[in-house]
Amino acid sequence: MIRLVSDIHGAVAALRRVAPGDTPLLVLGDLINFIDYRDNEGIVSDVAGEDFVARVVRLRSVGDFTAAGELWRAHRKGREQEMRNRYATAIDAAYEEVCAALEGVDAYVTYGNVDNPATLRSALPASARFVEAEVIEVSGLEVGLVGGGVPTINSPGEISDEVMAARLDSIGPVDILCTHVAPDVKPLATDVIGGRAKGSPAVLRYIERHQPRFHYFGDIHQPQAVEWRIGETQSRNIGYFRATGRVFVHDER
Repeated sequence: MIRLVSDIHGAVAALRRVAPGDTPLLVLGDLINFIDYRDNEGIVSDVAGEDFVARVVRLRSVGDFTAAGELWRAHRKGREQEMRNRYATAIDAAYEEVCAALEGVDAYVTYGNVDNPATLRSALPASARFVEAEVIEVSGLEVGLVGGGVPTINSPGEISDEVMAARLDSIGPVDILCTHVAPDVKPLATDVIGGRAKGSPAVLRYIERHQPRFHYFGDIHQPQAVEWRIGETQSRNIGYFRATGRVFVHDER
């Protein structure tokens, strides 16, 4: 049995409730919450205000990412360092809180697009292991765990397709592949909020070449499709943990 969660986005109480267990917990990234598009809560709202977040969400929800970017730039113009400091303080506090929920838990943690890998690594308790690209053995299965998000808004956790491909090449064939990002399959990679697809071509190429039995990922909160067969591989979105509060369990018994 393998337990997995992704897109915790600050759901500390739920993580604290479900994280302990008899088997390791695999965390597939996005531990902190910048903006929850359902209620606009998150770090951005705390720092910049609810009205600003509501305007950003409206623009992104209709696919006007250019205007949303301009709004961001106008909002911080003339006070860039002040805003960087305020966000850094809020981000550090958020990681301390969410990582404390993994204290004493046997966990393997990688990062997603909104994560700051260095801050996440330093905040993890001794019981949790930071993974960037490794093969681990869980329940007798070889599991490849690869972090990083698809480039969209230049956040610290985003990596290029070339870097993702190199990381996937470094792990080689595995029984189960776990990534934060979806493969470049439009129904899996498209969020119905805004309709923006952000799948990874490198992940799709890896699956087509090596055909792991299963591929698990997160990132897409409201996907057009949850599951897709790619050759012999069953690729599945394990869910938006902040919304579900549930662990996904892979069990072949």
